[in-house]
Amino acid sequence: MNVILFGPPGAGKGTQARNLEDSMGFIQLSTGDILREAVATGDENGKKLKCSMDAGQLISDKIIVDMISSRISEPDCKGGFILDGFPRTEPQAEALTNMLKEKNLKIDHVLELKCEDDILVSRIIGRYKCVKCSAGYHNTFQAPKQEGVCDKCKGTKFMRRSDDNEETIRNRLKTYQKQTAPILAYYRKKGVLSSLDGMTAIDVVTDRLKEILKG
Repeated sequence: MNVILFGPPGAGKGTQARNLEDSMGFIQLSTGDILREAVATGDENGKKLKCSMDAGQLISDKIIVDMISSRISEPDCKGGFILDGFPRTEPQAEALTNMLKEKNLKIDHVLELKCEDDILVSRIIGRYKCVKCSAGYHNTFQAPKQEGVCDKCKGTKFMRRSDDNEETIRNRLKTYQKQTAPILAYYRKKGVLSSLDGMTAIDVVTDRLKEILKG
């Protein structure tokens, strides 16, 4: 089973993808991670990507789709994958559909986490993550059990994103709504879109996602 997880910044996509990965055996695929892994290889393509990313240039849809194609061909994706952060536009959605069709694959479920902007802003401003294992935390909603110590790896160093400020966040939310509406309509026509309340407790959202996926 192959899944796309949609939701505005701060909706908890990363957390929910990890929960589904742990409980249902999916592999979480973040395009950001795939790009960084490609750069880390240090090969010719990786060097070109690094130059483009350092210059702030957009990576072409073809390059991203090709990298996703390569990644989902690896053995660990045979049980299914969750795409987080892609597609971001309708042309990307169409390119993804065409690529999967060539592999006799398809997207089985598109899951949208719906959230209120004001609450999302407060969520994002307070979030941070473990430097060592990337486990996510929040000042109010999800602090480590032991202050200053990661629950998962016992690391003691944490970081916050420099762009997690209210002005930037609200601009990102506007961009998300503008770009994503056509994509949701695209998948709604295909009959694979399910929308649910992303504002409830993390465990409640996870349980609801599992119910949808298990049908």
